[in-house]
Amino acid sequence: MDALNLPPANLKTQCRNGRTEVFDALRRRYVRLTPEEWVRQHFVRFLQDHRGFPAEVIANEVSLTLNGTQKRCDTVVYGPHAEPVMIVEYKAPEVEITQRTFDQICRYNIQMHVRWLIVSNGLQHFCCHVDYATATCRFLPDIPTYAQILGNGNEEKPAENDI
Repeated sequence: MDALNLPPANLKTQCRNGRTEVFDALRRRYVRLTPEEWVRQHFVRFLQDHRGFPAEVIANEVSLTLNGTQKRCDTVVYGPHAEPVMIVEYKAPEVEITQRTFDQICRYNIQMHVRWLIVSNGLQHFCCHVDYATATCRFLPDIPTYAQILGNGNEEKPAENDI
């Protein structure tokens, strides 16, 4: 798999029936190792190891119904009262992040109503804070820590950039 703009992650892989699988510790099972899954596993490890996100507040492949259609958020982060606070959408490294990608995560957010949105293809990472009071969306220079996303949203400087 391609090198990413993320810290290395120690991932467990196996070959089964001629295909490579990676162990998803959050789902507690092996899943097919696609380029998008490679990004997901590295990004989740980054959130846990470098941004202080506890494993128990992160869920992969979260189902939701949007306009009568079943959809899946790639990753959802929850707050202390099990309320969703962040959605993360992944693309494979070769997939350019475009307005269409942001439209996709915004559609999910119509249902989830979170304050933090992240889009990553493993090479580029975009994080924005949604302020519902002012109906604005502000892009941040870095990915915030878990403590910062639980704050009041007015933190100007997320943690130092280690990605």
